[in-house]
Amino acid sequence: MTIKAARYPPWGTLTGIRPAKVAEKLLVKGNSEQTVIETLIKKYHVTSDRAALCVETAQAAIRCRSTLAPKDVALYVGIPFCPTRCAYCSFVSNSVERSNNLIEPFVETLLQEIKSIAQQTKELGLRIISVYIGGGTPTSLPEEALELIMSALLQEFDFSGLREYTVEAGRPDTITAKNLEIMTRLGAKRICINPQSMSPEVLTAIGRKHSSEDVFKAARLVRRTDASLNMDIIAGLPCDTLDGFKKTLDSVIEFSPENITVHTLSLKKGSRIMLENTIIPSGANVGEMLGYASHQLRESKYAPYYIYRQKYISGGFENTGWSKPGYEGIYNSCMMDELCTVLAVGGGGVTKLVTSDGRIERVFNAKYPLEYINMTEKMKEKTGRVREYAISI
Repeated sequence: MTIKAARYPPWGTLTGIRPAKVAEKLLVKGNSEQTVIETLIKKYHVTSDRAALCVETAQAAIRCRSTLAPKDVALYVGIPFCPTRCAYCSFVSNSVERSNNLIEPFVETLLQEIKSIAQQTKELGLRIISVYIGGGTPTSLPEEALELIMSALLQEFDFSGLREYTVEAGRPDTITAKNLEIMTRLGAKRICINPQSMSPEVLTAIGRKHSSEDVFKAARLVRRTDASLNMDIIAGLPCDTLDGFKKTLDSVIEFSPENITVHTLSLKKGSRIMLENTIIPSGANVGEMLGYASHQLRESKYAPYYIYRQKYISGGFENTGWSKPGYEGIYNSCMMDELCTVLAVGGGGVTKLVTSDGRIERVFNAKYPLEYINMTEKMKEKTGRVREYAISI
């Protein structure tokens, strides 16, 4: 009887969200790059290309970590509103049209939380090095609400040590000259546009109302500012093909964004794709898409600087952030590689307290806007936990 050798997925026996952490620990111990790659291949059965990717991103994390001081923290602002819910998404966000009556009380609560956390960071001597406004889709808010929030951040926090300020504008059809003016005037230096695909068929299949022309318009608007540009795409979406994905990536590269994030479709419980048993590209096809992306991005002078994996991700692959030299996203590195504490305000925000001895504690904000509006006790709990963390530094 012939016994067949075991067939391993791309990441072998590594099942965690952050495989680069394994490589980082080995590198910090003094192992050479080649030794770490060989260890990942032989011990964990990682494929050679994923092992090399793991080491590259671990090296990027080490470089970022070396620039951080003990009391450096990042700030996340969660806006749990979207124009619509995409077919692949299970994220808790409310349609702006259906939840218009919740926006004003949500903003009022967020302003209170901003004031409270800002006061605490000053009292504890914490230094904000990065701000990331995400969601949801922050630019789905009325312009007045977005301006109120960003003005409060600028007024309440000490941003003298700020190195990066990102707004995840997200949907191209929510980006206007007016809200871009507000964002850049009030400090944003990095704007994210997430086309996900440039194929009309794919956009229809995932429930996006924007067109590829909307992406062009939004990118041109960002390029009129002094902000850098980040763009996200997803490999493995319904109705997509290898040729369609290639065209999407090639179109995105033409914009020459400073950052390009290549996600792999994650099959999330509660998403329309799962509920409706939507047909999606095979794992083998997704692998070809990601292989093309890696080759083209490297040829275009981008380098990977962070990776993370998710449960039920197509083909067992990963999400990768690519950047031009010097444009690595600090928040992305700090969050994905758990390099420093992230203070979160807003709906669905998760405060991640990273202690000097490597312990990590999390404090979760309410996800739904209505629950968030009524989370006074939760805010008090977070204040106490943050104070304990700062004392332990």
